[in-house]
Amino acid sequence: MKGLKKLFVLGILASLVLAACSSSKLNFSEIERVPSHVQDLVDSSLTLQSITNDAEGKYIIFHSSGNVKSDLETKGDTVTIKFNVTNLGDVVKQHTYYFTSGPKHDVLDVTVNGESIPFDNATID
Repeated sequence: MKGLKKLFVLGILASLVLAACSSSKLNFSEIERVPSHVQDLVDSSLTLQSITNDAEGKYIIFHSSGNVKSDLETKGDTVTIKFNVTNLGDVVKQHTYYFTSGPKHDVLDVTVNGESIPFDNATID
């Protein structure tokens, strides 16, 4: 009985640790289906826009006329979203990403082909 109680307590502690780790996990992925309430807030004349939909995540909208590859890098409390744009064309397309970060990441920086760019607009939904 004593061993079972100890195993139960260890199981609960392991669950709490895993839950704490997963809540601070970075996530950045391109999405194809943008919710209509978010799309209504998108301004196609802006290059870079942020739309926060809840306490944990935000939509990053990037308009570009080229092929876009993205990457994520962390250093200390800074998260850098890196967009690499190639093969510029005539048609500007919307690229929408969903981003979440933990409490230890206070600064969000975005670079395009190595140059830091500011958000044109930040909206809270």
